[in-house]
Amino acid sequence: MTVGAGICVSDNGKLMVLGNCVLHDVPDNIVVLPASGDALADGAFIGVFSDKTGCRRVFPVGKLQGLRFMCVFRFKMWWMTQRMGTCGQDIPFETQFLIVEARDCSGNGDDSAVYVVFLPILEGDFRAVLQGNERNELEICLESGDPAVDEFEGNHLVFVAAGSDPFDVITNAVKSVEKHLQTFSHRERKKMPDMLNWFGWCTWDAFYTNVTSESLKEGLESLEKGGIHPKFLIIDDGWQSVAMDSHGTEFRADNAANFANRLTNIKENHKFQKDGKEGHRVEDPALGLRHIVTEIKQKHALKYAYVWHAITGYWGGVRPDVTEMEHYESKVVYPISSPGVESNEPDQALDSITKNGLGLVNPEKVFNFYDELHAYLATAGIDGVKVDVQNILETLGAGHGGRVKLARKYHQALEASIARNFANNDIISCMSHNTDGLYSAKRTAVIRASDDFWPRDPASHTIHIASVAYNTVFLGEFMQPDWDMFHSLHPMAEYHGAARAVGGCAIYVSDKPGQHDFDLLKKLVLPDGSILRAKLPGRPTRDCLFSDPARDGKSLLKIWNLNEFTGVMGVFNCQGAGWCRVGKTNIIHDKQPDTITGYVRARDVDYLPKVAGDEWNGDSVIYSHLGGMSIM
Repeated sequence: MTVGAGICVSDNGKLMVLGNCVLHDVPDNIVVLPASGDALADGAFIGVFSDKTGCRRVFPVGKLQGLRFMCVFRFKMWWMTQRMGTCGQDIPFETQFLIVEARDCSGNGDDSAVYVVFLPILEGDFRAVLQGNERNELEICLESGDPAVDEFEGNHLVFVAAGSDPFDVITNAVKSVEKHLQTFSHRERKKMPDMLNWFGWCTWDAFYTNVTSESLKEGLESLEKGGIHPKFLIIDDGWQSVAMDSHGTEFRADNAANFANRLTNIKENHKFQKDGKEGHRVEDPALGLRHIVTEIKQKHALKYAYVWHAITGYWGGVRPDVTEMEHYESKVVYPISSPGVESNEPDQALDSITKNGLGLVNPEKVFNFYDELHAYLATAGIDGVKVDVQNILETLGAGHGGRVKLARKYHQALEASIARNFANNDIISCMSHNTDGLYSAKRTAVIRASDDFWPRDPASHTIHIASVAYNTVFLGEFMQPDWDMFHSLHPMAEYHGAARAVGGCAIYVSDKPGQHDFDLLKKLVLPDGSILRAKLPGRPTRDCLFSDPARDGKSLLKIWNLNEFTGVMGVFNCQGAGWCRVGKTNIIHDKQPDTITGYVRARDVDYLPKVAGDEWNGDSVIYSHLGGMSIM
């Protein structure tokens, strides 16, 4: 029987997709249900028959063997990265996206491939992810995050879609899930904030939490002296009023926040008050954050100023025993991580929060919290926010109806407050790579796409570029991926800059005052402070989807994008470092990777025919940034 436009389980236990066997030894309790008639992809839902009880259940779906795949999975609580393989045991815990190449043996080349996408989704109060086991079985792991929430339907756990163009299949699959869930919106239907089109500066790697109002002036003036004019600013962690509990355990590490701190007031700390003194609060709003924001906007012609805050207020949440914060009814709760997250990379922030607890605002009061915070910021001249630490909500679902329900409550409140207080949908989502949030985001349009830019970690730079590119294959369907800040004066600065030039993303640096490469910046930033931003999220080319540009020693990473009338491509050697599944950390496995050769073709820009027009015969002129012009 054919189910879901060519997707079915055959009588001999094979998951057949458009005539290709993708999984075999499919258990009898696995069910395949057709997508609704208005689905945009050749797709179907995978479900399971069971007793349907338990707050965490794992179900084998079938064996995957001998087919190339690429998946993105959470290697730590906050972030995803890519993994390639050919069998089920290669699929990591916390896999949130999987694409399999089911090649039609009757043909040759790219045109003979059938691309099969697996999207584990949300059903009721449960979240599904994929993982593999030592028997090469693909498994569905289903979790609620609350022991009291233990009953589920199990009919729509994974959406499967297939087709001949991988990018079209992915887009249409996500749009089909959008229609099914009706809890989120595809990127194409979201309003993009204008800050994406302008060059910016972020305070984080320049000052960390030691940032002050004077720091803002120093950073902006230093860039302008070299002829670079930032038009947006992110005041990162360090501006808020925070303190530890008297019995808290302080976290101390270089260039990091104290994760034991909790928010004690929605207003700025003394460093951002005019003539502010530690321990003394200035109540006049004109002498608070507003005074410095007004000054730098007027003096430096800034268009947009953002500030950072955690989705729970601060890393340790909102302090319950402070008079000004009592009406938010926060309570200290202790995170409980899922086994899948615990099996991957440990995290210092999560460890500290787990030890000290988190002051969680009453979900019924969280809109009031966001609205009062954002209204105050708006009156101070702030235009938007970078909202961090978002995935922590998944650990706090017990007693709140589970992780999905709690996340949705918070995200709905957050987006409602953004809509009320900031005119241009000015929000950057950060540390937010879980599907609890992605499938609950109706408005948020920009998302940080990988772990941080780590200026002093030599293993991180090639990993960063590869991770963003492959994460974007999935994340780019929900929001515009943000490639993070970088340093313009750095051994890997040109590498990072080139990637952002083809990423379709905002371009911003976190240079310390006086430490800039203006020649590099002038390649990225126009005299008026605007940037030449490509139209789409930058993604790996089709022939790179299943190769491993970080580990196989031979593959280049090619990233494609479009401009209004042309295609654009960046080519990167990312070999030599990667996330180690044994050591559960980033490592350099080849200190001197070889030079790699490859080729570029006009057809590598997957959507080039869409801008070339129907009469295009395939002829192209290629201009190389390094090599000049050649004709194909």
